[in-house]
Amino acid sequence: MRIVVAISGASGAELGLKLLEMLPSSYEKHCIVSDHAKLVLDKESGIIYHKNEEIWACLASGSFKTDAMLIVPCSMNTLAKISCGIADNLISRAASVMIKENRTLLLAPREMPFSAIALENMLKLSRLGVIIAPPVMAYYSSQSTLDEMENFMIGKWLDLIGVENDYYKRWGENE
Repeated sequence: MRIVVAISGASGAELGLKLLEMLPSSYEKHCIVSDHAKLVLDKESGIIYHKNEEIWACLASGSFKTDAMLIVPCSMNTLAKISCGIADNLISRAASVMIKENRTLLLAPREMPFSAIALENMLKLSRLGVIIAPPVMAYYSSQSTLDEMENFMIGKWLDLIGVENDYYKRWGENE
């Protein structure tokens, strides 16, 4: 499987890095980091790193097949650009490609509370088939540490894009 993870400038960028680490090593992983995220990725991690200004990168073309793209976290700015069809950087361009090619796109908007504008943008994208999955924890899986809460959210995101995992306790298991 070929997976794209984009990390925008929203709070919680560590979740995007952890998500990359938790994807199966057999997957081809591409990562886009926005300028505002200001993260440095280890070149030896098995991740193909793309700068957000590299609008000419392979991910900007529909002929470069990817199985899924996750934007974790997704800033309100990035969400608005995608909703309006603005493709002025690699994250928003790759997302627009995912939409036009009917491929799996998941956004994890990270702001609270959501404004009416943000909710309208999420509704519009959801109606286009984009998965809107903010980083929200559940209490039924009995997380007691931040690491367990992050594992729950990442496990749910992986479930949504069809990646088998056992990163969290599922409802009704081990009762």
